[in-house]
Amino acid sequence: MTAAADPIVELRGVHKTYRQGEVEVKALRGLDLRVEPGEFLALTGPSGSGKTTALNLIGALDEPSEGSVVVEGHDLGKLGRAQRSRLRRDRIGFVFQAYNLIPVLTAYENAEMVMRLQGVEADKRRERVMSLLREVGLGGMEDRRPDQLSGGQQQRVAIARAIASDPAVTLADEPTANVDSATADKLLEIMERLNRERGVTFIFSTHDPRVMERARRVVHLVDGKVESDEARE
Repeated sequence: MTAAADPIVELRGVHKTYRQGEVEVKALRGLDLRVEPGEFLALTGPSGSGKTTALNLIGALDEPSEGSVVVEGHDLGKLGRAQRSRLRRDRIGFVFQAYNLIPVLTAYENAEMVMRLQGVEADKRRERVMSLLREVGLGGMEDRRPDQLSGGQQQRVAIARAIASDPAVTLADEPTANVDSATADKLLEIMERLNRERGVTFIFSTHDPRVMERARRVVHLVDGKVESDEARE
């Protein structure tokens, strides 16, 4: 575990270049970013600015072309594939735009998935998951499959799944994009409460003004670099 004074995430001089046929696409161009424990941070910027690329690098889903990505003191570039996989499983939570729930599993089974992979005992999984489902407003719905839930309810399951294993940081890629305004507000209230009461660190990639309004720090990217970094009370 890192000391309290250490950042939970740090990107140092990160470049990421993709090839699309004969064309090179520079998604990130020397990105520097430091995220402290307990932040509620929004990465914003136009399409192609590098928001999702940055999230994928922090989540150990991709590797930089240059520079280093450090999560909870671990330089991801110095970890082997198995170590990266364990770090991703144990210390990083994910909330996706498309929910990414397993259709044949219930809300309970989806939410407990990471802890099951970690080998957590069944009684501890049940206590944690039932508590989280109640906390996100899904008490009594634990036996419903995704096709029996609304989009907003599915995203609540995804939020419960993301934080069930008590990760160091939770990455949310456009989490409000596929829900209506009222549902988006409720989801953001849930994530704000988890941040405030449980100390869950959230990093959003977003175009949504509602997320930006609630974020306590907004980092605006343009052409793969930080254009502005605004801390709020």
